[in-house]
Amino acid sequence: MATMTDIAKLAGVSIATVSRVLNYDETLSASGETRRKIFEIAESLDYTKHKQKATKKTGKIAIVQWNTEEEELNDIYYMSIRIGAENRAREHGIEISTLYELDKIAQATIDGILAIGKFTLEQVEQLKEIHPHICFVDTDYRLNKYDSVVIDFVQSTREVIDYFIAGGHTNIGFIGAEERSEIDGSMNDPRSVAYVEYMKERQLYAKQNMFVVGGRFDVPSGYEQMKQAIEQLGEELPTAFFVANDPMAIGCLRALSEAGIAVPERVSIVGFNDISVSQYVSPALSTIRVYTEFMGEEGMDMLIERMNGRKHAKRTILETDLIIRESSK
Repeated sequence: MATMTDIAKLAGVSIATVSRVLNYDETLSASGETRRKIFEIAESLDYTKHKQKATKKTGKIAIVQWNTEEEELNDIYYMSIRIGAENRAREHGIEISTLYELDKIAQATIDGILAIGKFTLEQVEQLKEIHPHICFVDTDYRLNKYDSVVIDFVQSTREVIDYFIAGGHTNIGFIGAEERSEIDGSMNDPRSVAYVEYMKERQLYAKQNMFVVGGRFDVPSGYEQMKQAIEQLGEELPTAFFVANDPMAIGCLRALSEAGIAVPERVSIVGFNDISVSQYVSPALSTIRVYTEFMGEEGMDMLIERMNGRKHAKRTILETDLIIRESSK
Protein backbone atom coordinates (compact mmCIF):
# COMPACT_ATOMS: atom_id res chain seq x y z
CA MET A 1 0.00 0.00 0.00
CA ALA A 2 1.33 3.41 -0.99
CA THR A 3 1.58 5.95 1.85
CA MET A 4 0.61 9.61 1.83
CA THR A 5 4.33 10.37 2.12
CA ASP A 6 4.94 8.49 -1.15
CA ILE A 7 2.16 10.38 -2.89
CA ALA A 8 3.27 13.76 -1.51
CA LYS A 9 6.85 13.21 -2.64
CA LEU A 10 5.84 12.36 -6.21
CA ALA A 11 3.24 15.14 -6.40
CA GLY A 12 5.57 17.78 -4.94
CA VAL A 13 3.07 18.87 -2.30
CA SER A 14 2.75 18.55 1.48
CA ILE A 15 1.39 15.44 3.20
CA ALA A 16 -1.37 17.65 4.64
CA THR A 17 -2.45 18.65 1.11
CA VAL A 18 -2.50 15.00 0.03
CA SER A 19 -4.61 14.08 3.05
CA ARG A 20 -7.12 16.86 2.42
CA VAL A 21 -7.42 16.03 -1.29
CA LEU A 22 -7.89 12.31 -0.66
CA ASN A 23 -10.54 13.09 1.95
CA TYR A 24 -12.38 15.42 -0.47
CA ASP A 25 -11.92 18.42 1.82
CA GLU A 26 -14.15 21.08 0.26
CA THR A 27 -12.36 23.91 2.11
CA LEU A 28 -9.07 23.18 0.31
CA SER A 29 -8.28 25.66 -2.46
CA ALA A 30 -6.02 23.32 -4.46
CA SER A 31 -6.31 23.65 -8.23
CA GLY A 32 -7.91 20.99 -10.38
CA GLU A 33 -4.48 20.22 -11.82
CA THR A 34 -3.04 19.55 -8.34
CA ARG A 35 -6.00 17.39 -7.33
CA ARG A 36 -5.76 15.42 -10.58
CA LYS A 37 -2.04 14.84 -10.08
CA ILE A 38 -2.58 13.55 -6.53
CA PHE A 39 -5.45 11.24 -7.52
CA GLU A 40 -3.58 9.88 -10.54
CA ILE A 41 -0.45 9.22 -8.47
CA ALA A 42 -2.51 7.47 -5.78
CA GLU A 43 -4.16 5.26 -8.38
CA SER A 44 -0.90 4.58 -10.22
CA LEU A 45 0.93 3.57 -7.03
CA ASP A 46 -1.83 1.04 -6.37
CA TYR A 47 -1.39 -0.27 -9.92
CA THR A 48 0.96 -3.17 -9.17
CA LYS A 49 0.54 -5.39 -12.21
CA HIS A 50 3.80 -6.30 -13.93
CA LYS A 51 4.45 -3.99 -16.85
CA GLN A 52 5.67 -5.48 -20.10
CA LYS A 53 8.29 -3.72 -22.13
CA ALA A 54 6.61 -1.55 -24.73
CA THR A 55 6.90 -2.74 -28.33
CA LYS A 56 7.15 -0.61 -31.43
CA LYS A 57 4.21 1.60 -32.26
CA THR A 58 1.34 -0.50 -33.62
CA GLY A 59 -1.61 1.88 -33.90
CA LYS A 60 -3.56 4.71 -32.31
CA ILE A 61 -6.61 4.43 -30.06
CA ALA A 62 -8.96 7.09 -28.76
CA ILE A 63 -9.96 6.59 -25.11
CA VAL A 64 -13.29 8.39 -24.72
CA GLN A 65 -14.43 9.27 -21.20
CA TRP A 66 -18.17 9.46 -20.53
CA ASN A 67 -17.80 12.15 -17.87
CA THR A 68 -16.02 15.49 -17.85
CA GLU A 69 -12.56 16.11 -16.40
CA GLU A 70 -14.14 17.74 -13.34
CA GLU A 71 -16.55 14.82 -12.84
CA GLU A 72 -13.61 12.42 -13.11
CA LEU A 73 -12.06 14.17 -10.10
CA ASN A 74 -15.29 13.93 -8.09
CA ASP A 75 -15.48 10.15 -8.65
CA ILE A 76 -12.10 8.68 -9.62
CA TYR A 77 -13.61 5.28 -10.47
CA TYR A 78 -13.40 6.13 -14.16
CA MET A 79 -9.94 7.65 -13.76
CA SER A 80 -8.75 4.30 -12.43
CA ILE A 81 -10.23 2.43 -15.40
CA ARG A 82 -8.58 4.93 -17.74
CA ILE A 83 -5.16 4.49 -16.10
CA GLY A 84 -5.39 0.72 -16.53
CA ALA A 85 -6.32 1.12 -20.19
CA GLU A 86 -3.56 3.64 -20.87
CA ASN A 87 -0.93 1.45 -19.24
CA ARG A 88 -2.06 -1.58 -21.25
CA ALA A 89 -1.95 0.42 -24.47
CA ARG A 90 1.62 1.50 -23.73
CA GLU A 91 2.60 -2.13 -23.13
CA HIS A 92 1.42 -2.89 -26.68
CA GLY A 93 3.17 0.16 -28.13
CA ILE A 94 -0.15 1.79 -29.01
CA GLU A 95 -0.45 5.56 -29.14
CA ILE A 96 -3.39 6.86 -27.11
CA SER A 97 -5.46 10.00 -27.16
CA THR A 98 -7.71 10.54 -24.13
CA LEU A 99 -10.77 12.67 -24.88
CA TYR A 100 -13.72 13.96 -22.91
CA GLU A 101 -15.76 15.21 -25.89
CA LEU A 102 -16.94 12.91 -28.69
CA ASP A 103 -16.81 15.56 -31.38
CA LYS A 104 -13.03 15.85 -30.97
CA ILE A 105 -12.41 12.36 -32.39
CA ALA A 106 -11.05 12.36 -35.94
CA GLN A 107 -11.85 9.07 -37.69
CA ALA A 108 -8.90 9.19 -40.04
CA THR A 109 -6.35 9.35 -37.23
CA ILE A 110 -7.42 6.36 -35.07
CA ASP A 111 -7.66 2.58 -35.34
CA GLY A 112 -10.25 2.03 -32.61
CA ILE A 113 -12.19 3.51 -29.68
CA LEU A 114 -12.28 2.49 -26.02
CA ALA A 115 -15.42 4.06 -24.55
CA ILE A 116 -15.35 4.28 -20.73
CA GLY A 117 -18.59 5.03 -18.88
CA LYS A 118 -22.36 4.78 -19.23
CA PHE A 119 -23.01 6.03 -22.73
CA THR A 120 -26.49 6.81 -24.01
CA LEU A 121 -27.89 5.05 -27.08
CA GLU A 122 -27.48 8.31 -28.97
CA GLN A 123 -23.79 8.47 -28.02
CA VAL A 124 -23.34 4.82 -28.99
CA GLU A 125 -24.70 5.64 -32.45
CA GLN A 126 -22.37 8.62 -32.67
CA LEU A 127 -19.37 6.46 -31.81
CA LYS A 128 -20.40 3.85 -34.39
CA GLU A 129 -20.30 6.53 -37.07
CA ILE A 130 -16.73 7.46 -36.11
CA HIS A 131 -15.17 3.97 -36.15
CA PRO A 132 -16.39 0.33 -36.31
CA HIS A 133 -13.85 -0.95 -33.77
CA ILE A 134 -15.26 -0.06 -30.33
CA CYS A 135 -15.12 -1.61 -26.88
CA PHE A 136 -17.40 -0.25 -24.14
CA VAL A 137 -16.30 -0.42 -20.50
CA ASP A 138 -19.05 -0.07 -17.85
CA THR A 139 -21.93 0.52 -20.24
CA ASP A 140 -24.14 -2.07 -18.61
CA TYR A 141 -26.95 -2.70 -21.11
CA ARG A 142 -26.26 -5.19 -23.87
CA LEU A 143 -24.73 -3.82 -27.05
CA ASN A 144 -25.14 -6.35 -29.84
CA LYS A 145 -22.15 -6.57 -32.18
CA TYR A 146 -19.94 -4.50 -29.88
CA ASP A 147 -17.55 -5.65 -27.17
CA SER A 148 -18.15 -4.67 -23.56
CA VAL A 149 -16.62 -5.12 -20.10
CA VAL A 150 -18.93 -4.91 -17.06
CA ILE A 151 -19.00 -6.07 -13.44
CA ASP A 152 -21.46 -8.28 -11.56
CA PHE A 153 -23.42 -5.68 -9.56
CA VAL A 154 -26.08 -8.15 -8.45
CA GLN A 155 -23.70 -10.62 -6.83
CA SER A 156 -21.72 -7.77 -5.25
CA THR A 157 -24.86 -6.31 -3.66
CA ARG A 158 -25.95 -9.69 -2.34
CA GLU A 159 -22.50 -10.21 -0.82
CA VAL A 160 -22.74 -6.93 1.11
CA ILE A 161 -26.21 -7.71 2.43
CA ASP A 162 -25.19 -11.25 3.41
CA TYR A 163 -22.19 -9.79 5.27
CA PHE A 164 -24.42 -7.39 7.20
CA ILE A 165 -26.93 -10.12 8.06
CA ALA A 166 -24.14 -12.43 9.25
CA GLY A 167 -23.04 -9.59 11.55
CA GLY A 168 -26.48 -9.43 13.14
CA HIS A 169 -27.89 -6.50 11.13
CA THR A 170 -31.51 -6.66 10.00
CA ASN A 171 -32.23 -2.94 9.63
CA ILE A 172 -30.11 -2.28 6.53
CA GLY A 173 -30.33 0.95 4.54
CA PHE A 174 -29.22 1.99 1.07
CA ILE A 175 -27.84 5.30 -0.20
CA GLY A 176 -27.38 5.79 -3.93
CA ALA A 177 -28.23 7.80 -7.01
CA GLU A 178 -30.74 7.50 -9.81
CA GLU A 179 -29.82 6.28 -13.26
CA ARG A 180 -32.37 5.98 -16.04
CA SER A 181 -32.43 3.10 -18.50
CA GLU A 182 -31.59 4.01 -22.07
CA ILE A 183 -33.96 1.28 -23.17
CA ASP A 184 -37.23 2.15 -21.41
CA GLY A 185 -36.48 5.10 -19.11
CA SER A 186 -36.96 3.06 -15.92
CA MET A 187 -34.82 3.38 -12.80
CA ASN A 188 -31.94 1.01 -13.37
CA ASP A 189 -28.92 1.60 -11.21
CA PRO A 190 -28.08 -2.10 -10.75
CA ARG A 191 -27.06 -1.67 -7.10
CA SER A 192 -30.36 -0.10 -6.03
CA VAL A 193 -32.37 -2.63 -8.07
CA ALA A 194 -30.42 -5.54 -6.60
CA TYR A 195 -30.75 -4.11 -3.07
CA VAL A 196 -34.55 -3.92 -3.32
CA GLU A 197 -34.90 -7.38 -4.85
CA TYR A 198 -32.60 -9.13 -2.39
CA MET A 199 -33.90 -7.34 0.70
CA LYS A 200 -37.43 -8.39 -0.34
CA GLU A 201 -36.18 -11.94 -0.86
CA ARG A 202 -34.75 -11.91 2.68
CA GLN A 203 -37.98 -10.28 3.96
CA LEU A 204 -36.05 -7.27 5.27
CA TYR A 205 -37.05 -4.55 2.81
CA ALA A 206 -38.32 -1.24 4.20
CA LYS A 207 -38.93 1.52 1.67
CA GLN A 208 -38.15 4.28 4.17
CA ASN A 209 -34.55 3.02 4.42
CA MET A 210 -33.74 3.90 0.78
CA PHE A 211 -32.26 7.32 0.14
CA VAL A 212 -31.58 8.05 -3.50
CA VAL A 213 -30.47 11.35 -5.04
CA GLY A 214 -30.79 12.23 -8.71
CA GLY A 215 -27.78 11.42 -10.83
CA ARG A 216 -24.92 12.44 -8.50
CA PHE A 217 -22.49 9.82 -7.25
CA ASP A 218 -20.30 12.26 -5.29
CA VAL A 219 -19.31 13.24 -1.74
CA PRO A 220 -21.90 16.05 -1.30
CA SER A 221 -24.78 13.81 -2.39
CA GLY A 222 -23.74 11.07 0.06
CA TYR A 223 -23.51 13.67 2.81
CA GLU A 224 -26.95 15.09 1.98
CA GLN A 225 -28.64 11.69 1.83
CA MET A 226 -27.18 10.49 5.13
CA LYS A 227 -28.07 13.77 6.81
CA GLN A 228 -31.63 13.34 5.56
CA ALA A 229 -31.71 9.75 6.85
CA ILE A 230 -30.53 10.88 10.30
CA GLU A 231 -33.15 13.63 10.49
CA GLN A 232 -36.06 11.52 9.20
CA LEU A 233 -35.40 8.22 10.97
CA GLY A 234 -33.96 9.31 14.31
CA GLU A 235 -33.67 6.29 16.60
CA GLU A 236 -34.92 4.08 13.74
CA LEU A 237 -31.80 4.87 11.69
CA PRO A 238 -30.52 1.58 10.19
CA THR A 239 -27.57 -0.02 11.90
CA ALA A 240 -25.92 -0.63 8.51
CA PHE A 241 -25.87 1.12 5.13
CA PHE A 242 -24.80 -0.12 1.73
CA VAL A 243 -23.67 2.95 -0.24
CA ALA A 244 -23.54 2.94 -4.05
CA ASN A 245 -19.98 4.22 -4.37
CA ASP A 246 -17.02 5.29 -2.27
CA PRO A 247 -17.28 9.09 -2.69
CA MET A 248 -20.90 8.91 -1.49
CA ALA A 249 -19.79 6.69 1.40
CA ILE A 250 -17.17 9.29 2.37
CA GLY A 251 -19.95 11.88 2.46
CA CYS A 252 -21.99 9.52 4.67
CA LEU A 253 -19.08 9.16 7.11
CA ARG A 254 -18.82 12.95 7.29
CA ALA A 255 -22.54 13.36 8.08
CA LEU A 256 -22.45 10.64 10.73
CA SER A 257 -19.39 12.20 12.36
CA GLU A 258 -21.06 15.62 12.48
CA ALA A 259 -24.12 14.05 14.14
CA GLY A 260 -21.97 12.30 16.74
CA ILE A 261 -23.00 8.86 15.49
CA ALA A 262 -20.23 6.31 15.97
CA VAL A 263 -19.00 4.23 13.03
CA PRO A 264 -19.09 1.26 13.14
CA GLU A 265 -20.40 0.97 16.73
CA ARG A 266 -23.82 2.48 15.89
CA VAL A 267 -23.81 2.43 12.08
CA SER A 268 -21.75 0.24 9.77
CA ILE A 269 -20.92 1.53 6.28
CA VAL A 270 -19.87 -0.41 3.18
CA GLY A 271 -19.13 1.46 -0.05
CA PHE A 272 -18.53 0.34 -3.60
CA ASN A 273 -15.51 0.49 -6.00
CA ASP A 274 -12.54 0.56 -3.54
CA ILE A 275 -10.98 3.65 -5.09
CA SER A 276 -7.51 4.35 -3.74
CA VAL A 277 -8.71 7.03 -1.30
CA SER A 278 -10.92 4.53 0.58
CA GLN A 279 -7.98 3.31 2.65
CA TYR A 280 -6.95 6.85 3.66
CA VAL A 281 -10.23 8.16 5.11
CA SER A 282 -11.04 7.78 8.81
CA PRO A 283 -12.40 5.29 9.59
CA ALA A 284 -10.93 3.37 6.66
CA LEU A 285 -13.80 2.38 4.39
CA SER A 286 -15.11 -1.15 3.96
CA THR A 287 -16.09 -1.51 0.33
CA ILE A 288 -16.65 -3.74 -2.67
CA ARG A 289 -13.38 -3.88 -4.59
CA VAL A 290 -13.90 -3.43 -8.31
CA TYR A 291 -10.75 -4.25 -10.24
CA THR A 292 -10.93 -1.06 -12.21
CA GLU A 293 -7.42 -1.19 -13.65
CA PHE A 294 -8.17 -4.71 -14.89
CA MET A 295 -11.40 -3.45 -16.45
CA GLY A 296 -9.31 -0.97 -18.43
CA GLU A 297 -6.76 -3.61 -19.35
CA GLU A 298 -9.40 -6.09 -20.44
CA GLY A 299 -11.21 -3.47 -22.51
CA MET A 300 -7.98 -2.51 -24.25
CA ASP A 301 -7.10 -6.18 -24.93
CA MET A 302 -10.54 -6.82 -26.42
CA LEU A 303 -10.27 -3.74 -28.61
CA ILE A 304 -6.85 -4.82 -29.88
CA GLU A 305 -8.30 -8.24 -30.72
CA ARG A 306 -10.97 -6.51 -32.79
CA MET A 307 -8.37 -4.39 -34.53
CA ASN A 308 -6.49 -7.60 -35.34
CA GLY A 309 -9.47 -9.21 -37.03
CA ARG A 310 -11.78 -10.86 -34.48
CA LYS A 311 -15.28 -10.65 -35.95
CA HIS A 312 -17.64 -11.74 -33.17
CA ALA A 313 -18.54 -9.58 -30.18
CA LYS A 314 -17.56 -10.50 -26.61
CA ARG A 315 -19.10 -9.44 -23.29
CA THR A 316 -16.86 -9.91 -20.26
CA ILE A 317 -18.36 -9.88 -16.74
CA LEU A 318 -15.79 -9.38 -13.98
CA GLU A 319 -16.17 -10.48 -10.38
CA THR A 320 -15.60 -8.27 -7.32
CA ASP A 321 -14.42 -8.78 -3.72
CA LEU A 322 -15.72 -7.47 -0.39
CA ILE A 323 -12.94 -5.66 1.49
CA ILE A 324 -13.54 -5.21 5.22
CA ARG A 325 -11.84 -2.27 6.93
CA GLU A 326 -12.77 -0.10 9.92
CA SER A 327 -16.15 1.32 8.88
CA SER A 328 -18.16 -1.87 9.38
CA LYS A 329 -18.61 -4.77 11.73
